[in-house]
Amino acid sequence: MAFSDNMKNSIYVHYSPTYKYSIGVEKIRDKYFNEDYLSARFTYLIDRENTKFSQRNLYFQSGLSSKGFNNYFYGMHGDWETRRLFVGFGLKKTEKKIQDYLEQSYQIGVAPYLGDYGDLHTWVMLKSKKNSLDNKWSTYPVLKFFKGNTLMEIGYHRRTNLDFHVMYRF
Repeated sequence: MAFSDNMKNSIYVHYSPTYKYSIGVEKIRDKYFNEDYLSARFTYLIDRENTKFSQRNLYFQSGLSSKGFNNYFYGMHGDWETRRLFVGFGLKKTEKKIQDYLEQSYQIGVAPYLGDYGDLHTWVMLKSKKNSLDNKWSTYPVLKFFKGNTLMEIGYHRRTNLDFHVMYRF
């Protein structure tokens, strides 16, 4: 996975021994605090429900920075989706020796068309996020594309700059 926004650029590689959890490492370029470091990460699936018409996921996430035991994060993220609608959220508390902060994000979206299995799937979304460092909400449009093992999200707001996420599953 690769992420880029106003707070950081990162590349995250992980391994999932089972569908319930993953372990990995993330290389981070922290734009806000102007530092580079690695983070050992752990993600755990707390709850998943698949029905005939929808899927729901709730995850716990955590990470420990190479900057020491005083630098770590923990949080939750989740989503619920049908083939047409999507709702998601993320909450992440980062503890740093320099300064602690909280990030939160919410997303809602709609698929303008319904594709078959293997087709390119497109979502038009609205994302809203803020962190406790600047304590201001940014709300902006996001396009999400999914095909096979590849997912890409791209959005833009003048405060958050380019918000980009790409993921490829092996």
